[in-house]
Amino acid sequence: MPEPLAQRSTVVPTLPSLLAPFEPLETAVESWDDSHRATVAALRQATDQLHKEAFARLIRAFKADPAGLEILKHLAGDEVVYAVLRHLELIKPSLQERIESALASVRPLLQGHGGNVELISIELPDTVHIRLLGACDGCPSSNLTLTEGIETAIRSHCPEILTIKKIAGAHPPSNGHHQPAALISPFSLSREQGWEAAAELADIPDRGLKAVELQGHSLLLSRQAHQVTCFHNACAHMGMPLDMGQIAEGIVTCPYHGFQYDLTSGECLTAPEVQLVPLPVRVTGTTVEVQIPR
Repeated sequence: MPEPLAQRSTVVPTLPSLLAPFEPLETAVESWDDSHRATVAALRQATDQLHKEAFARLIRAFKADPAGLEILKHLAGDEVVYAVLRHLELIKPSLQERIESALASVRPLLQGHGGNVELISIELPDTVHIRLLGACDGCPSSNLTLTEGIETAIRSHCPEILTIKKIAGAHPPSNGHHQPAALISPFSLSREQGWEAAAELADIPDRGLKAVELQGHSLLLSRQAHQVTCFHNACAHMGMPLDMGQIAEGIVTCPYHGFQYDLTSGECLTAPEVQLVPLPVRVTGTTVEVQIPR
């Protein structure tokens, strides 16, 4: 006999519980030979096409009535309904999904160099807030990482995003006497051209500065023990050179108008909305090399 309605379970299954059986089944199929896997793939594709057409007809029927359209919008907010409609490509991914997908595309490079990135918030209609983590946070090359890697990925996936804001996080701890990977953006590491010898490590005063001219660029090298940073030798205020500025506790003060900069990150302590322009830098043996933009 059918179970009485009063005795039926009212527990609503969650999306993870519904998806749980798929993983062991997919693992089992992966162990089959090519012909059997191809049969399963064809069956899955045919089933998806059948379901897609059925759901497409339901959606068209709902959209034809204003009240039905409101019901459809409400149903799309259910995690199971949304997951199935997304799987069948009947609704587009949300803005948050597309941003997360963009960040996921650059994470392997970031994580390979001790860094990461997270989405903090979305400010509709066109702004996102992100935070660089690990080696990327406070890195002198973080602007390069942000512009060439993360911003490019986000704008590729989400062309409606016009503004990408970086939220400050905690600076990573020093890693001793080795040149930290944070000083080289992973996006610049993928380009081996443009590295030029700028100076010998011993020629840069410890906790001091050295100005160099390289390929028509005026550069400012700074060293704290074995950690070297490189910036354009130009104050973000009026572009005046900084190499004659006073240094105290890793902070240089512009000799012209008093603007102060953290020589580890290039952050301007006087006007936080600006900072020094960093260049990728690395130490090869005893030689400090800088990657000059082409």
